[in-house]
Amino acid sequence: MKEALHTMSSKEIDRLAVIQKTKGKQLTRKEAARLLGLSSRQVTRLAQAFNKHGPLGLQSKRRGKKSNRGFSDEVKKRILDLVAEYYRDFGPTLASEKLLEYQEIEISKESLRQWMIMAGLWKGKRRKAVVLHQQRTRRPCFGELVQIDGSHHDWFEGRAPRCCLLVFVDDATSRLVQLYFVESETTEGYFIATKDYIKSYGRPVAFYSDKHGIFRINMIEPQNGTGMSQFGRAMRDLGINIICANTPQAKGRVERVNGTLQDRLIKEMRLRKINNIEEANQFLPEFITDYNKRFSVSPASLIDAHRKSCPNQESLDLIFSWQCERILSKNLEFSYKNTIYQIRGEGKGYRMRKSKVKICDDRSGKITIIYQNRSLDYVTLSKQERILAPIISSKEIEKTVDEYKLDGRTSGHKPKENHPWKRYDLVAARKKRTNMASASASER
Repeated sequence: MKEALHTMSSKEIDRLAVIQKTKGKQLTRKEAARLLGLSSRQVTRLAQAFNKHGPLGLQSKRRGKKSNRGFSDEVKKRILDLVAEYYRDFGPTLASEKLLEYQEIEISKESLRQWMIMAGLWKGKRRKAVVLHQQRTRRPCFGELVQIDGSHHDWFEGRAPRCCLLVFVDDATSRLVQLYFVESETTEGYFIATKDYIKSYGRPVAFYSDKHGIFRINMIEPQNGTGMSQFGRAMRDLGINIICANTPQAKGRVERVNGTLQDRLIKEMRLRKINNIEEANQFLPEFITDYNKRFSVSPASLIDAHRKSCPNQESLDLIFSWQCERILSKNLEFSYKNTIYQIRGEGKGYRMRKSKVKICDDRSGKITIIYQNRSLDYVTLSKQERILAPIISSKEIEKTVDEYKLDGRTSGHKPKENHPWKRYDLVAARKKRTNMASASASER
């Protein structure tokens, strides 16, 4: 007769060895209890079970049985039905959070992960080939380094046009300090987002960005200008440094946050039926608060590196405006955006000739002219209108082409019905040319 095979865990095998030594008088009950991390009374019970049933007496009596804390089949089916109906494309972690928030069902993310995999609602991620990058230690203080980036994505899942989310992440704490939806990644969008961020927290020490033309001039030797982008000039005026990353992995913290937002934020807006940029920007403060509670970490230092001293509202508006320089003519005039501006002043006309003035354009139609840190009065004069081809960045091309399509500019010119080209008989013209060529050949 074959002997039955029984399985024992490594912990049970260790207990068996100690209990055998106890039975052989090689160890006392007190020494066995110390080795096994149990009480003397528990060792006595194990010894009695061993004497009665042998090694099988040391096996767990719960082996092969269902856990007392396990869900019933009915509850499991109900949870999977809810996931299939409301959270089909959610990951297990986010789905477990929403089940607790909306259906008040508490279930661990790992249990839900296994159920979703068995039900075909989730596929485990494949491990990619490991690419090693040098690890960089977080900055110790909140506000020392803020990583910024624009995330282009179909944020509304077809309910609205594709747009861009500007993301500001603190390096020391992984806190979201600013989110802002814009139609495309532009200097104006970063101006608005940065101004709101500075009003809330103060001026950080440095921004960490990519090499987009918004943040730096990428030409080796620019022909004119200050060699600084409009955003770079504004940060210089505020005393904020800009550091440009050489690779996406260098600013991996904001890149990983973009991936998380493209999963969680999209689904949150779907559940709340948010279908446009205006509603999304109103919801973002609530989302930022919840996100920071879940994912932010404590900094190494409790010092806040933000500088609380900021310019007043008027100066801040001038800093976050589009600025350029012009040279005044003898009549104290200059041209800007196809409009002539003439300075009005008393007793200063002669010495202001050929002087440089700074133009501050806030893009809402308000123009401020600065000379020697003072604003000047001016009048505008008409100028013949000229239509110039727009100059845009690569990240705005999709939006611009879509606007042209909506305007019908790609349809081309359609000639009138009586246009000579439509009355032109191509066949007759060919016959006429052939006859002329034949007559010319016969004369030769």
